[in-house]
Amino acid sequence: MTDGLLLPPGGGDTIQAMTLKVGAEQTAGWSVFEAVVAPGFDVGAHLHHEAEEMFYVIDGELDLLAFHPAAAAGSDWRSWRSDSGAEVLRGGPGSFMHVPAGCPHAFFNPGPEPARMLFVVTPAGHETYLRELTRMLAAGPPDQAEITALRARHDIQQLTPLTNRA
Repeated sequence: MTDGLLLPPGGGDTIQAMTLKVGAEQTAGWSVFEAVVAPGFDVGAHLHHEAEEMFYVIDGELDLLAFHPAAAAGSDWRSWRSDSGAEVLRGGPGSFMHVPAGCPHAFFNPGPEPARMLFVVTPAGHETYLRELTRMLAAGPPDQAEITALRARHDIQQLTPLTNRA
């Protein structure tokens, strides 16, 4: 018999501005993070060919993207529209976003305060990418080619840059 995992508030392994709640060490199914998104942080539009993700806003607001842009989409994903008319959603507490494999997606904190969200990735293992990225960034200014190679190894195709607009 296998026991479950119980964590108190704030419990888990901190990786960057995220707290890993459960990951590949506990299950092959998913990794779950509580993430703090700083004001002005833009993860940049990207997609995963295999992974699916879910985002649930707990506090603050996030601009959320989860659709394929119409032809000739610009470099600022916040202005993208889909062929069906979908637009970026400004989501507050209780907002939810599901991202199927192959779907471009992004989030940005437009507000003056940090936002918090629950972030789920399936299959498990996204924490491996985050730990490798953390080590790379700690070594000094990152080489963009190294970051691109790291992302490619972890099923991340970056479509627009990751930035901090604060």
